[in-house]
Amino acid sequence: MRHGCKVNHLSRTHAHRTAMLSNMATSLILHKRIETTLAKAKALRVYVEPIINRSKTDSTNNRRVVFSYLHSKEAVNELFREVSQKVANRPGGYTRILKTGIRRGDNSEMAIIELVDYNENMLKEATSKKSKTTRRSRAKKATEAPAAEATAVAEAVAETPAEVEAPKAE
Repeated sequence: MRHGCKVNHLSRTHAHRTAMLSNMATSLILHKRIETTLAKAKALRVYVEPIINRSKTDSTNNRRVVFSYLHSKEAVNELFREVSQKVANRPGGYTRILKTGIRRGDNSEMAIIELVDYNENMLKEATSKKSKTTRRSRAKKATEAPAAEATAVAEAVAETPAEVEAPKAE
């Protein structure tokens, strides 16, 4: 039984899984966005978010700890120089997973995992939010209603004496 076991083993041994997650985390930090399966993306998020959180404070010990996870000097430099500056004010949630559908070959769910502060399209939408408008036309009816009622009443008053007198004349 697997009570309390929260690690997704991804059908790999421990060494293979850690090497794969290390390589994927390095690619994510260098390229800011990668496409993978949904299960691997969820496992990568759990792996990489504490690493990004540790990069907020630039110290020798933190660089050594992050290097022990990533095994790439370029990724560590990129993380501590560029990524840590962008996520300095963010309290967590440094990655975003977007589902992209299924893969044709084996029907596995595919996803894109990306660093949140590096997606320019989402940042533009967040900054240029439009004011909320409704499609109701109550304000339009309220302004037109008094004028329309006044003309309708005037026409009705003008027509009623002619109609009333016509039946009596016959």
